[in-house]
Amino acid sequence: KMEAERKEMGMLAICTGAGLSEIFKDLSVDRIIEGGQTMNPSASDIASAAQKINAEHVFVFPNNKNITLAAEQAKNLVENKTLHVIPTKNVPQGFAAALEFNPEATAEENKTNMIHALDNVKVGQVTYAVRNTSLNGFSIKEGDIIGLDDKKILAKSHSLEETVLKLIAKMKEDFHQVITLYYGEDVSDEDAAALAETISEKYPDCDVDFHNGGQSVYYYILSLE
Repeated sequence: KMEAERKEMGMLAICTGAGLSEIFKDLSVDRIIEGGQTMNPSASDIASAAQKINAEHVFVFPNNKNITLAAEQAKNLVENKTLHVIPTKNVPQGFAAALEFNPEATAEENKTNMIHALDNVKVGQVTYAVRNTSLNGFSIKEGDIIGLDDKKILAKSHSLEETVLKLIAKMKEDFHQVITLYYGEDVSDEDAAALAETISEKYPDCDVDFHNGGQSVYYYILSLE
């Protein structure tokens, strides 16, 4: 059978959640590997997925700082192609990078634009505490709902909605115009819609959007742009 024509560039993203995967597909990402907080793909998993993309250059979005190293190691395991690891720490950064992709530009130009795009999106994640701990000045009890940016805990509460609102209040800068919520598998559509409505009322100058991400672990991943 005929070999499919080799492209100059392709994209590979790592994430968990059917909704998030769909968004990557809509952004022309060629392949998605399941992986995230609780299941990190190995360097060879990443290499074998990249190998299946018929392209000279493959941009890899690890979307988690614990996966970046494996993605870097995968560079040495692929044949006849070059992997470019874009150091995305979370899925919204991956979306921002994929949005920059321009098939008319060179691989180097795309790589530069993708890395620059990461600075334009601020990301928070909301999850539950799995144990009692004291961290970043918060005394956390098992089961508390906590809100983090990519470095530390910024908010906590017993209520999911309250934690999201506190987290946004901590993270939001005046120049942010868009707030996007990606809700996880444990959150209902109705609850996400109601929360988006509450956020719109609180920040009337912002466009507030919500999408079914379907991710585990994080009730909400939110981005401010």
